Amino acid sequence: MNYGHFDDKNREYVITNPKTPYPWINYLGNDDFFSLTSNTAGGYTFYKDAKFRRLTRYRYNNIPIDNGGKYFYIKDGGTTWSPGWKPVKTELDHYECRHGMSYTKFKSSKNELEAEVVQFIPIGFWGEIQKVSLKNTSSVKKDIKLFSFIEWCLWNAEDDMTNFQRNFSTGEVEVKDSVIYHKTEFKERRNHYAFYSVNETIQGFDTDRETFLGLYNDLDKPDVVGEGHSKNSLAHGWSPIASHYLEIELPPGAEKELIFMLGYVEVEKDQKWESKLVINKQPAQKMISAFDTTEKVDRALEELRIYWDNLLGKVSIKSKDPRLDRMVNIWNQYQCMVTFNMSRSASFFESGIGRGMGFRDSNQDLIGFVHQIPERARERIVDIASTQFEDGSCYHQYQPLTKKGNAAVGGNFNDDPLWLILSTTAYIKETGDYSLLEEMVPFDNDASRAKPHFEHLKASFYHVVENLGPHKLPLIGRADWNDCLNLNCFSEDPNESFQTTENEKGGVAESLMIAGLFVVYGKEHVKLCRQIGKDKEADEAQLYVEAMIDAVEEHGWDGEWYLRAYDHFGKKIGTSENEEGKIFIESQGWCSMAEIGKDKGMVEKSLNAVKEHLDCDYGIVLNYPAFTKYYIEYGEISTYPAGYKENGGIFCHNNPWIMIAETQLGRGDRAFEYYSKIAPSYLEDLSELHKVEPYVYCQMIAGKEANKPGEAKNSWLSGTASWNFYAITQYILGIRPDYQGLIIDPCIPKAWDGFRMIRTFREATYDIDISNPDHVSKGIKQIFVNGNPLEGNLIPLLAKGKVHQIKVVMG
Repeated sequence: MNYGHFDDKNREYVITNPKTPYPWINYLGNDDFFSLTSNTAGGYTFYKDAKFRRLTRYRYNNIPIDNGGKYFYIKDGGTTWSPGWKPVKTELDHYECRHGMSYTKFKSSKNELEAEVVQFIPIGFWGEIQKVSLKNTSSVKKDIKLFSFIEWCLWNAEDDMTNFQRNFSTGEVEVKDSVIYHKTEFKERRNHYAFYSVNETIQGFDTDRETFLGLYNDLDKPDVVGEGHSKNSLAHGWSPIASHYLEIELPPGAEKELIFMLGYVEVEKDQKWESKLVINKQPAQKMISAFDTTEKVDRALEELRIYWDNLLGKVSIKSKDPRLDRMVNIWNQYQCMVTFNMSRSASFFESGIGRGMGFRDSNQDLIGFVHQIPERARERIVDIASTQFEDGSCYHQYQPLTKKGNAAVGGNFNDDPLWLILSTTAYIKETGDYSLLEEMVPFDNDASRAKPHFEHLKASFYHVVENLGPHKLPLIGRADWNDCLNLNCFSEDPNESFQTTENEKGGVAESLMIAGLFVVYGKEHVKLCRQIGKDKEADEAQLYVEAMIDAVEEHGWDGEWYLRAYDHFGKKIGTSENEEGKIFIESQGWCSMAEIGKDKGMVEKSLNAVKEHLDCDYGIVLNYPAFTKYYIEYGEISTYPAGYKENGGIFCHNNPWIMIAETQLGRGDRAFEYYSKIAPSYLEDLSELHKVEPYVYCQMIAGKEANKPGEAKNSWLSGTASWNFYAITQYILGIRPDYQGLIIDPCIPKAWDGFRMIRTFREATYDIDISNPDHVSKGIKQIFVNGNPLEGNLIPLLAKGKVHQIKVVMG
C-alpha cells in the first residue's frame, strides 16, 4: 500500500494519507537552528544541541505515537480540525503533506475551508517560520477561530523530563502584544530566551498548559478550543506553553495569510533587561520584523530553494531509471546533509539526549557531503581531530554545543582513529586543499598540545600498529565499528551498559574488520604521504600495511570467508566451526575492499559466501546464523532476538561495503542488485511492511531470521546515507575524485545502455556521457575530453569556470 508519491520536479515527497505506518518526518534548518516535523505536525525545535538548547517539548515512545508538536486548531462553527490532521484527528476532506528540501507544507480542507501551513527556517536564521493561509471556498461567510499551540521545553531536555520537583517551579513567560516569550531561568545563568509570535493582533492567549488543555484532557480536545476562547493564562512554574487566539472573518472566496515565528535569542549579559525582570525584547522584535509580511517570507523560501539548487547541483545523473535518479539527485544527497548536521543525535529514534557527535560517525558522514560544502567539511574534520589524544585514541563522541569530547558512551573503540584518514583524504581529493595537513589542531581540545593535522593522521595510523594481538591483528578494544561486539566485557548485570562497563584486563580480542580497515586506509595514508613528498614515511607505513596483509592471510581466513575476530581468550569468531554466527559481513566487506588475498581467490570466495549465506530479499544480513542464546564472551550482539539489529539484522550501513567490493571484482549486476534492495525509492511499494519513510535510508531492516523480515527501524540518521551515496556515485557509476583529477571507472549492470552525470569538481563542470554499446559491466574502451582522446581513465584537472564535455565508451 502506498501512502503518497514522489514529486521529482519539486523535489518533494507528497503524503496523501496521514496514517502512515510510522511518522514520516522532515528536517528544517541548515546551519545551527533546526526543527523536526512529522507528516502530522509533530516534532520539536532546538538551537545547536537537542539536549541543552531544546525550545519545545517532545515525548518519545508516547501513546499515541508522535503526540506533541507545533499545532493549529481551527474552529469553524461546530467543527474543529487541524491542517496536519493531528492533534484533533478530524477526518479531512483533503489532506496533503509535502516534505521538501528543508521545508514542509500541509494543505488540507474541511467543509469548504482550505488551510495551508508552510514550515521552514530561513538560511542563517534562528527562527522557524509558519506561514498559515486560510481560504473560504464556500458561498457563505465564515467566522473562524484559530488557536496556535506549542509547549516550551525547559531548555535541558534530559533535566526537563526528570527533575520535576524543580522544574514545576521554574517556568516563566512574558506576553506583549502578539508575542509570547519564554524566559525560564533567564534571570539566573542563561543569556537566551525563546518567543512565539504572529503578525496580527490577537484576541487572546494562553501560556499555562493545564489551563489551555484541562488537567485530564489530551491534545485533541483542549478546554480552551472547546469553549471557543482563550483564558489569557500566565504560567508561573508548572508547564509553560504558547497559544495565540485569533478571530478571523472570511467572506466567500476570501483568503487570510498569517506569519507565525518560533524564535531563539541570545543577548549579552549587560543587555539582558529592558527594566526590572522585563527581558530585552529588541533582538526578538528585529527578528520578527524581518519576516512580518508574506512577501518577505516568500522571498526567504525562494532563497532556500536556490540554496538547495546549488547544493544538489554539484552531482546529478540522468539514467533510464527514475528511482535511481531521484535517490542520487535528491534524497540521498539531502539525507547526507541532514546527517552531517545531526550526526546521530536527534531523530524520531534518537532522542537528542543520549548521544552527541560521533568520532567515527562524523568522519564517515563526511564522504556524503564533502562535494556540497567543502569548507564546512574542513571545519568538521578539525572539530573531530581536536577530540583525539596524542596516542591516536579519541573520545568516541563530542557535544555539538561545546565541541568538547565526552566519555558518556565509553571510549577505546579501536576502529575510531582510522576513520580520520578516510575523511581527510576524501576532503583533499575533492578540493585539492593540502593546507589542512599543516593546520595546527589541538589534542583533547587543548590548544597548548596542538600539532599539524598530519600528525593526527600519523597518530591514527600508528594507534593500530601499536595495539596488535598475538596474531598480529588489531586489538578490538572496547569494540570496533560494531559497538555490540563486546569481546572484553563479560556483562552479567542487566543495569549496566555494554559500551561503558569496565572491560576485563588482559584480553587478546582481535578484529579482522579493523585489519581490513587498516589495509584500506593504510594504503590511503601511504598514498597521501607520497603526494606531499614524505616518501620515507610512506615506505615505513607500507611495511606495516604489508605485514597486516600477511597476518590476515595467515590467521584471518576460514577457508571460504574471512574470520570476524578472535575473542578474549584467542578463540575464533565467524568461523564455520561455530554453531551460530559462522559468517559476518564486516570483515568480508573490509578485507575484500582491501583486496587481501585477491590473487589467491580469497576475495571472490568471500563475496560468494556473502551471497550464499548473508543475502536475502531485503538486503545483506550482518551475521548468520543469528544467535539464539546469550554468549557472555560476545556481549550485546547476542542479546537481540534473531534477525534484529546487529544479530542477523540487515544493518544497511555495511551493505555498501559489499557493493564496493563487488565493483572491484567487476560484478556490476550483483553490486546494483544489492544497492536496489535497500535504496528507499525502490521500496515504496513495500511501505506497509517497511514502515519508515520511503525517501530516506534507515539503519536497520529486519533480517531473514526475524519475526517480520523486511520491517525497518531507525530512519534518517545513519551512516547508511553517506556510504550508499559513496558506493553508487564513486564505484557503481564509478566517477571518483582523486588527487590529480577524476577517475572514470563505472561498474554497472550489463543491461544498461549507459548514463550521464554532471559533476562539479574543483570549480569546473564535467558533463560526462557514458555509453555501454557492448553491454559490459566494467571496462573503458575510449574516453574523449572536449573531443580529444585521453589515455587511461584519469581525467586531469580542467579549466575552472567552464563546462567540459566528456565522452566515455565502455567495452
